[in-house]
Amino acid sequence: MKRREARERALQALFQMELNEMTAEQAITNVMDEEEDDYVKKLVFGVSEHKQELDQKIEAHLENWKLDRLNKVDLSILRVGAFEMLYLEDVPDRVSLNESIEIAKVYSDEKAGKFINGVLANIAQND
Repeated sequence: MKRREARERALQALFQMELNEMTAEQAITNVMDEEEDDYVKKLVFGVSEHKQELDQKIEAHLENWKLDRLNKVDLSILRVGAFEMLYLEDVPDRVSLNESIEIAKVYSDEKAGKFINGVLANIAQND
């Protein structure tokens, strides 16, 4: 599985966890076909484990917004991107940023790409 698809699957799992009371394992099972993917697991478990710190970083870089006002898709995209940038040394910040923007274009509205870019670019520069 390519990393883009793994990121999309992780987004889907995290979104399900945000809306429903389910474990990371249940959400991963829901979004995966037959195959397992270690990168999906790394993202979902990593975001789950560091959710509080990620949310603090994201909220610190929101301008005129509160975390609880963000739509759940954008919040999940931000969490995945921030997790990659802050915790995965083998993924360049620019790659995480660009992938997050592209995924936002598919799963969110037309304004989401610029919004995601602004928040994650600030995290990359300041953290």
